[in-house]
Amino acid sequence: MQLQVPSLSKSISLRQWFEGTAVKRLREMFSGGWVQGAVPPAVLVGLLLIIQLASPGFLTGETLALLLGNAAVLFILATGVTFVILIGGIDLSIQAVASLSSVILAQLLPSMGLLAFPVAIGAGLVAGTVSGIVHVRLRVPSFVATLATGGVVAGIALWLADGRTITIEEGGRLSTTWINGTVAGAPVVVIISAIVGVLSFLLLRYTRFGRHSMAVGAGEPAAIAAGVDVDRTKIVAFAISGMLAAVAGAVLAARLSSGSPSLANQLLLPAIAAVIVGGTAITGGLGGVARTAVGALIISIVRIGMTFVGVNIFAENVVFGAVLIIAVAITIDRSKIAIIK
Repeated sequence: MQLQVPSLSKSISLRQWFEGTAVKRLREMFSGGWVQGAVPPAVLVGLLLIIQLASPGFLTGETLALLLGNAAVLFILATGVTFVILIGGIDLSIQAVASLSSVILAQLLPSMGLLAFPVAIGAGLVAGTVSGIVHVRLRVPSFVATLATGGVVAGIALWLADGRTITIEEGGRLSTTWINGTVAGAPVVVIISAIVGVLSFLLLRYTRFGRHSMAVGAGEPAAIAAGVDVDRTKIVAFAISGMLAAVAGAVLAARLSSGSPSLANQLLLPAIAAVIVGGTAITGGLGGVARTAVGALIISIVRIGMTFVGVNIFAENVVFGAVLIIAVAITIDRSKIAIIK
């Protein structure tokens, strides 16, 4: 059998032809949904086994409880941004919204008690809605819209907190002790994240909004032709992202007994990485909350595993950045983007 090689008269060399074919095959292999669905769970199991072998005391009840507790807040934050990524957008304001929520909660708990929680979460809902309106009505790219909104929100948080950390006083802690408790042996924070996950899963799987979100992410022109209200779908997605970011900030503040304008500043990259590593395509239209849960566990295991193995904590963002680049390179649907820029 002879290898049929295009004629050199077409200005293509054997090496160029081979490399082009190889790259095409790799893209075809990784463009299938099976990669996003099957690889992340396999990576999760592999990481657990590797860290257990490197540090035999890792898989204990205490460590697993710590893992689930850390993953819970990250999962809530990542679940919100999952809605935005599924429609093909990005939300870079989630860490600022979470921090603002923590500040509002810490300030209002002593005087309002449990009512401070809906106020803090409502602030996040407003911030997310504003991001969506700026993106949709003013036709500003989502990363610019949310970056700008995040800057405004961060400024408000600094102003409210006077640039300092606000400790939740004794009276306010009476309304937060339940978050640090357990129910039937399960940490309350894990139960909260599970409720958020189940409700978000049902919203995406069984509602018109969920179907419309997938349609917008898969192809906005086709969604418009099918009669989908794209603008409304986008605004709702950003509103949910802001609301869940505020939930994450409120839970984090209650666990730490303090609120700060910079409380969640280090969670933006891990949250987005959790979504992409879990198998949700950065171009939208493919993925979901269940995959984000797996991604959040992977990121949390990497964070805790680095401590167990003895890796410098300052190298975390280096690792997350590298993981995010690899995950995007594998899962991105290049057929939707004619030119990468």
